[in-house]
Amino acid sequence: MSARRALAARRIGWTAAAVAALLLAVLLSLAVGARPVAPTAVLDAVLNGGHSPDAEVVRELRVPRTLIALMVGAALALAGTVLQGITRNPIADPGILGISQGASVGVVLAIAFAGVHTLSGYVWFAFAGAAIASVAVYAIAARGRGGATPVKLALGGAAINALLVSVTMGVLTTKAAALDEFRFWQVGSVAGRDAEVVGQIWPFLLVGTVLVISVARGLDALALGEDMAKGLGQKVATVRIVGGVGATVLTGAGVAAAGPIAFIGLAVPHIARAVVGSDHRWVLPMAALIGPVMLLVSDVVGRIVFPPGEVPAGVMTALIGVPFLVTLVRRKAVPA
Repeated sequence: MSARRALAARRIGWTAAAVAALLLAVLLSLAVGARPVAPTAVLDAVLNGGHSPDAEVVRELRVPRTLIALMVGAALALAGTVLQGITRNPIADPGILGISQGASVGVVLAIAFAGVHTLSGYVWFAFAGAAIASVAVYAIAARGRGGATPVKLALGGAAINALLVSVTMGVLTTKAAALDEFRFWQVGSVAGRDAEVVGQIWPFLLVGTVLVISVARGLDALALGEDMAKGLGQKVATVRIVGGVGATVLTGAGVAAAGPIAFIGLAVPHIARAVVGSDHRWVLPMAALIGPVMLLVSDVVGRIVFPPGEVPAGVMTALIGVPFLVTLVRRKAVPA
């Protein structure tokens, strides 16, 4: 009983710390940049409005950017956690089912053939591409004996990824004018996003979050093995399908809004498990807190490291995330 109480206290303590870190990261995101804004001015602009230049910068530029980072960070972290659970693969991330590359193909086709040249326009094409790619991977893996096993999902994802990379490169080599525009999206960034993008993706993020949370118990059972999960009364196929759909919706919306941000879906689930244990009822909420912190901090660091220019958040997440994962591996915190 004392061990259980200690575990609960530790989980509550880490959750409180993650919430505090998230609030601090939000404040930094609103205050730090080419034009520094005092925290008091940030709070005044957000809570009371105001028409000063600082208030305009905060409301018009940084609030949408911060909201996008919050949503995308949480979406990719949740998707990575679920994909690692349903595939029982500790190095799985949102790219394992071809979701990110499917979104890339959607954006390339939108730029090259549909004449779409706005971030808000990319969202729908990227989301459609991600959804089609994940359905194709699952359809391939589900054929044959045993259904969609973790190994078959990984192999199907690798095959679809290779195909989609070829399609992307083929389009870009024949439509050179689309290269610069696509490159801006492909690097992964939350800069330049506006409130319209927030309004487009939040319903998908809500639906995806509900789906992945609904399979938390199933993921715990699946971690014990398929036979054990079935013995505990879990419908393994249902857990995989619902979890996979939820991860697809989350990744598709997140990648559509900010581009293929790397490393969050891979590293954050391991960090969450290291601090709260393997119970997905705690891991999923913790990942939803840590993911935005990592993306917001990466974005803030990218703004100040080479002023007055910016390093895209997609580049900074890998630079910041690698030491976390290396530390966890050295401590053997990553499950085998």
